[in-house]
Amino acid sequence: MSESYMDVVRELAGAQKGAARGAPAYSRFVNRRLGRFAAAWALRRGLTPNAVTGLSALATFAGIGMLAFVAPAWWEGIAVAALLVLGYALDSADGQVARATRSGSAQGEWLDHMVDATKIATLPLAVGVGIYRFTDLDDRWLLIPLVNAVVGSVLFFGMILTEQLRRAHGVTSSAVPGAAGGLRSLLVLPTDYGILCLTFVFWGSPTTFLTIFGFLTAATAGYLVLAARKWFVEIGAFARG
Repeated sequence: MSESYMDVVRELAGAQKGAARGAPAYSRFVNRRLGRFAAAWALRRGLTPNAVTGLSALATFAGIGMLAFVAPAWWEGIAVAALLVLGYALDSADGQVARATRSGSAQGEWLDHMVDATKIATLPLAVGVGIYRFTDLDDRWLLIPLVNAVVGSVLFFGMILTEQLRRAHGVTSSAVPGAAGGLRSLLVLPTDYGILCLTFVFWGSPTTFLTIFGFLTAATAGYLVLAARKWFVEIGAFARG
């Protein structure tokens, strides 16, 4: 590719996919930009969208593996957070590469969702394994990562299933090109996967980390209840329509 790196970044910015209304602030304003820089790097090296998805999985699962096999320490928390943030940015980049090269496919979408589903389940489970193996905290703390694994998996499945049902019934996506941020983006920030990634900087203090992790889990559970009700009503309208 003859274009300069920054030229590619600017082209990607101009072709950015619309953001869903009220998408969490980190994912919307930080991760998409990081993904853009990662996508420009991938495009200049001729990487396919699936290759970028593979790099995303490699970074993400390296961080998850550290949680389960290395005793909690401050340096480790920073390393895990960096790997998860990198993995999340690459998760945004694969779609941008697909759109830039017009090489999106059902296989690529399937692979992307499979990686997402796996990390959502294994990340909190790795937290639980690490806490159980390397700390003497009361076992009741382990309920937090277990609940997080359930809540995260159900929320992800609900989002994907609802979107598929919308497509099946010809409902237009809620993504809005160039949509400005709003209060909702900030209110749902505790549910943002990117914020979860950053909390691992506290991994060196397991009690502090689990307290923050527990708050994010409770907030996400509350969001899931509200979202599930909304989705249920929306899907009921499909049948009536």
